Amino acid sequence: MRTMIRTGVSTAILLTAMVLGIAGPGAGTGEFTASAQQKPATMEVKIDNFSFGPAEVKVAVGTTVTWTNRDDIPHTVVADDKSFKSKVLDTDEKFSYTFTKAGSYPYFCSIHPKMTGKVVVQ
Repeated sequence: MRTMIRTGVSTAILLTAMVLGIAGPGAGTGEFTASAQQKPATMEVKIDNFSFGPAEVKVAVGTTVTWTNRDDIPHTVVADDKSFKSKVLDTDEKFSYTFTKAGSYPYFCSIHPKMTGKVVVQ
């Protein structure tokens, strides 16, 4: 009897939370449910020792990629198709770009063209 009361109370609390928008349809099942308040996805790429690291990243549409120059000399981040281009980044400066369409985006440093990387947006 006590177990039935606890289960009934738990179910009532869960249903109330769902109605109020506090819990999604997967609540209580171990299933993750995305909410409208979820933070946008981000990805970090470090520029160091004349390279982009990681050299290739795979991200979802809507992800913002931020490049940070950790090198002692300036670098840039320029898409092969010119869809994005940073200013010259000095040490510890950052450049961010949000990818809104699926595709493959190779890029390079315009000061050091042998420095290359790629963002794959799925």
